[in-house]
Amino acid sequence: MHRGEDWAGVAGFLLRRLVNYVVLALVATFLAFALASATFDPIGVLQQRNPPPPAEMVESKRKDLHLDQPVPQRFVTWMSGVVRGDFGRTVADRPITDELGRRAGVSLRLFGLGITFGILLGVLLGVVGAIRQYRFSDYFATLFSFLLLSTPVFVLGNLLKIGAQDVNDAVGANVLLFVGEKTPNFEGAWFEHLWDRVQHLIVPTLTIALGQIAFYSRYQRSAMLDVLGSDFLRTAQAKGLTRRRALFKHGLRTALIPMATLFAFGFGLLVVGGTFTEKIFSWFGMGHWLIEGISTQDANVTATVTLFVAVCVLFSGWLADVLYAALDPRIRV
Repeated sequence: MHRGEDWAGVAGFLLRRLVNYVVLALVATFLAFALASATFDPIGVLQQRNPPPPAEMVESKRKDLHLDQPVPQRFVTWMSGVVRGDFGRTVADRPITDELGRRAGVSLRLFGLGITFGILLGVLLGVVGAIRQYRFSDYFATLFSFLLLSTPVFVLGNLLKIGAQDVNDAVGANVLLFVGEKTPNFEGAWFEHLWDRVQHLIVPTLTIALGQIAFYSRYQRSAMLDVLGSDFLRTAQAKGLTRRRALFKHGLRTALIPMATLFAFGFGLLVVGGTFTEKIFSWFGMGHWLIEGISTQDANVTATVTLFVAVCVLFSGWLADVLYAALDPRIRV
C-alpha cells in the first residue's frame, strides 16, 4: 500500500470518528438538559424571593425559559439557537453567550498552561526515572510523585498560597499574586496588563502542573520500563544506533503510544474538573459556573457547560486518534 493510500485511509477513519464524537456530544448534552429540566424549578426559586415578584414577571420568565414546552421541544429550541451562536439566557436574564466566552477563556488559560507543563515535565521525569531505575534520582522522583498524589488539590493550593506570601514578604513586594485572574481596576500599558495576568497565573498554574507531573511521570515510567527490555530496541542498537539515539528515536516514541489517550482525555476532563483550583484562587471559569448554574437551578447554564465539556472531552478523544496515527505507523496501514 502506498503512503498516500495509507494517509487517505487514516483521514477516512478520523472523519468517521469525528462524526461519532459529534453524535455523542449531542446525546450527552441532551441527557444533561433533560435531567436538569426534570429536576430544576427556576420558577419556584424566583417565587421564593422577598418580596415575591409580580405574577406578570413570573409568567414572562416562564415563557422566556420555554417552560411551557415539553423537554424534547425545549432542547430542540435551545439547540436551534446554539447553532446560530445563541445559547439562550440565564435565569437572571443575562445572555449566556457572552458569559460563555469569558468563562471558557478563563478555564482554558488556567488549565491549558498547567497541563502542558505537567505533561512535558511528567514525561521527562518518567523517562529519566525508567532509564536510571533504582538510583537516587528514581527514588527521589517516586517519593516526590507519591507525596503529591496523596495531597488533595485544595491542600496543595493553600500551601502554595502560603509559600507565595512568604516569597512576597522576603522580596518586600507582591511578586506572586494569587487572588483572581487579574487586579481589579488595574490601569497601565498593555505590557503592564500582561505582566499583571502572568503574576496571577503563576501560583495556580504551578498547583495544576505539580499534580499533573506526579500523575504522568508514574505512567510514563511504567511505559518506558516495558520498552527498555524489548527486542526491537536491542535490534536497533545491534544495527549501529547508539543507546541514546535508540531510546529516543524508537523507545520513547513507542512508550508514548499508550499515553496518547491519557494526555488527550486528561486535558478534556481537567478543564471543568478543576473546580477546587478555581475556587481556591478565585478564578471564575467553567467549573465555578457549573456550580453556580446548579445552585440557581438554571438548565440552560447546565446544558451549556455540559456541551462545552463534551466538546472538550470528545475533541480530546479525536486528538488522541490523531496522535496514535502519528506515533504508530501500523495504524496507517
